[in-house]
Amino acid sequence: MDHRRIRTAACFAVAALFASSAAFAQMGRTWPSEKKIVPDPVTGLPLTFLTSSDTYHQSKIYQTHRQWTSDGKWLIFRGVRETGSQAFAVNEETGQIVQVTETGFSGMLCLSNKAMKLYVLVGGGGSNAPSPTGAVPGASGPPPAGRGPAGGRGPSGPRQILEIDLAKLFADVEAKTVKPAANYTRVCGTIPATLQVDGNMGLDANDDFMYFRVQGPETTELSQGQTLLPGFGPRFRQSTSGLRSMNLKTGEIKFIVNVGFGIGHVQSNPWMPGEIVFCWETGGKAPQRTWIINADGTGLRPLYPEAPYEWITHEAVIDRDEAVIAILGHRSIASATAQSDWGISGTFEHPTGVAIVNLRTREMRIVGQVPAWSKGRSDWHVAGSEDGRWAASDDFQYEVWLYDRHSCEVNLLAGPQKTGADHIHPTFNREGTKIEIQSALISKDNRSLNICVVPVPKTFLNRTYSLKAPE
Repeated sequence: MDHRRIRTAACFAVAALFASSAAFAQMGRTWPSEKKIVPDPVTGLPLTFLTSSDTYHQSKIYQTHRQWTSDGKWLIFRGVRETGSQAFAVNEETGQIVQVTETGFSGMLCLSNKAMKLYVLVGGGGSNAPSPTGAVPGASGPPPAGRGPAGGRGPSGPRQILEIDLAKLFADVEAKTVKPAANYTRVCGTIPATLQVDGNMGLDANDDFMYFRVQGPETTELSQGQTLLPGFGPRFRQSTSGLRSMNLKTGEIKFIVNVGFGIGHVQSNPWMPGEIVFCWETGGKAPQRTWIINADGTGLRPLYPEAPYEWITHEAVIDRDEAVIAILGHRSIASATAQSDWGISGTFEHPTGVAIVNLRTREMRIVGQVPAWSKGRSDWHVAGSEDGRWAASDDFQYEVWLYDRHSCEVNLLAGPQKTGADHIHPTFNREGTKIEIQSALISKDNRSLNICVVPVPKTFLNRTYSLKAPE
């Protein structure tokens, strides 16, 4: 089999589909502002809720990906409203909400690094309907907890990657001249049904390639040096998977790698073209969670080589040369035995916390951890600012913690939150001045998530540092 070059033709019938569905799916439909500023019950910090509904269901993009449009004015999120499960944008200043997809999508929403563009996966018969709990499918980034890497949506047909021109759409929304969806969309290419995909993908730093996970028969021939690894943990079976790339200008698909385990989250390095980070997903602790590879298939290696006692999770690239990971300490030492489901991992018998890994030197430094007095116990999902000043995490009480990477000071920003339909998944904006989360704090049902922005306090942003001891 020649993995190196797989050519596919774009299907132009999708344009007609968009035109025929415009009357009811309503790309460009708007909703009035739901914006509310609510003091955090614990810290008093003003939390800006950009959605505030128990009727609708929404969730943020997963923490590995960009959340704000390139102009910094709009937050993109996924939601279920009258028009079904779609992607939406909310203007952070005005609160206006705009629907930005027409026929739904599968998996990850990928915002352009340089332009007002959004990329989504569509087609194939995959369902985007809400679950019985009201949670939006894939809200945590595929695969959801409790479902194996091979247990995603089946290959019911070809899939397509679409480019959505947000600048053109927003301009027409403002002018009240919204046109059929075909005026704002472009088919980048078609993924054949033989490549099983679910939208777990990341956009290259230069916006010219999409990297995506594949499963199924075309992944069973493993790349050189790779072997089929045994299943690990109580939830997942033995499986193979791979990575492919699509040229977003030509639609050409190329082989990157096939590995002998189930790939989970896929992300690009938004500052380094051709660099991909992905994970071995088990639904819990993996023998080796984090991986990095070049888009040409070279350089495959563990991002952070972990020990059997370390429970590594929720890796995210945060600047050109760094990724942040969580080293969990959520299990008791007594329960973490060699005979237990996840082995001896995830306890405070060994170092835990928020760790920054340098992608070039491979050095790792722990920049902080949830304080011992907190009922949140352990860091869980992690983030970092691209200026190198801050790291952040949530914990098992759904609290939001800020870590000053210069002084090593730890501060609680918000929480605890209500449990909600999903975790809160903190993500910094490009400037490192605020953090987006998804929160059930104001929801009457204690489950419905809303899009919320947590500010980094101005006193923190205005800090200066000195090696001179205070008087």
